[in-house]
Amino acid sequence: MSTILKTEIEKFSKDAGHWWDENGPFKPLHRLNPTRMGYIRSQICKHYDLSTTDLKPFRGLSVLDVGCGGGLVCEPLARLGADVTGIDADGVAIEVAKEHAAQSGLKISYANKAAENLKEKFDVVLALEIIEHVQDPAEFVKTIAKLVKPGGMVIFSTLNRTPKSYAFGIVAAEYILNIVPRGTHRWKSFVKPSELAKFCTRAGLTPKDISGMIFSPLSNDFKISKNDMGVNYLLSASK
Repeated sequence: MSTILKTEIEKFSKDAGHWWDENGPFKPLHRLNPTRMGYIRSQICKHYDLSTTDLKPFRGLSVLDVGCGGGLVCEPLARLGADVTGIDADGVAIEVAKEHAAQSGLKISYANKAAENLKEKFDVVLALEIIEHVQDPAEFVKTIAKLVKPGGMVIFSTLNRTPKSYAFGIVAAEYILNIVPRGTHRWKSFVKPSELAKFCTRAGLTPKDISGMIFSPLSNDFKISKNDMGVNYLLSASK
């Protein structure tokens, strides 16, 4: 059973040609990506006891990015030495990702397919900004868990379902500041950290860390917070 929502794919597909435009419809993802990558790198290094100063600490690790879009996370992972696979249900986004990786001289395996159709297992599986766009979040987490090798790990990032996330993630971002295309998110589909942790536990994953990702107007960038998970947050879990 696929957890893909075709209406969500169509929503993003119309802008897929602009994945690498830092001032385009995916500008917020470009803005938060350095902070998100910092969290991903630190969690993987901690889980596998890897050097945090090594230029390519992920050598020998297989990493899957589910819902990879144009490859904003796949490319830095490849530069860190990982054997990267990126999948997305949007075929246009995958073509954009392939072209950009080729231009960047990076070897990344991209495929236009659903997670349910993969047979391989990976050391690390990432599901970033995607669970709020699937048909059945609990089933999606089960699918993700099946793709992780025993002893491996998963990292999710998503939006919390709070009054604050509605105010900032939808009203402000989509209708006042216009930094995200209108209709990008459905607040009712946002997933609370407690819900995601429960889905992970039921799927055989053990939550290890939950951290918020907050925007700082003073520095004009995102930061990791151990206390504020009211809007964006990340969760890492082991298998």
